[in-house]
Amino acid sequence: MKRYVTPKEAADYYGVSISTLRRWDNQGNKGSIRTQGNQRRFCVEGQTPQSKPIVCYARVSTHSQRDDLDRQAEFLWSKYPNAEIVTEVGSRLNFKRRKFLKILERIYSADISAFVVAYPDRAVRFGFPLLEWLCQKGGVKLVVLNERKLSPEQELVEDILSILHCFSARLYGLRKYQKQVNQAVQEKASEPDGEVDTQQCQEAQGVSI
Repeated sequence: MKRYVTPKEAADYYGVSISTLRRWDNQGNKGSIRTQGNQRRFCVEGQTPQSKPIVCYARVSTHSQRDDLDRQAEFLWSKYPNAEIVTEVGSRLNFKRRKFLKILERIYSADISAFVVAYPDRAVRFGFPLLEWLCQKGGVKLVVLNERKLSPEQELVEDILSILHCFSARLYGLRKYQKQVNQAVQEKASEPDGEVDTQQCQEAQGVSI
């Protein structure tokens, strides 16, 4: 069912900025009409009551990548013009992205027919097989268009740095506890029986080395 909405409503529907929507229209990619007051109205096609929507997901890591986000959304719309286009800014290492979690809820509830991404890492960096499993359980078709050019290389660098930072902090924490473990071992060794249970000392400090 077709309906005509304001530029803002259409931009929200397709998950892009108003300027991007107007550019699409000027290129002939998005039909619009003019009201008697010369206001532009865009056509959006709703799903029939019997059908489940297709959801396309576009994501970038930072707001400075807004142009990349618009390109993703435009590409997804060109492939699925009647789909819901969901855009989000957030790291692919972050599984608590609000819009992404909402989509996972809809997959779990089998409220959508298909979930579409341009490239696997637009959804997640790690754990993609888990997403595949969830879609299979929910009867949702998972579509990966494998557009490598829509996966910014800069994000890979940022992910590597984030992972290194995480493990560096973990190693620093282990070194901190190692000092306590060594001290406990020395104290135990100085006792009359002189018998040291290293494993017990480590467990007492709550650390695994």
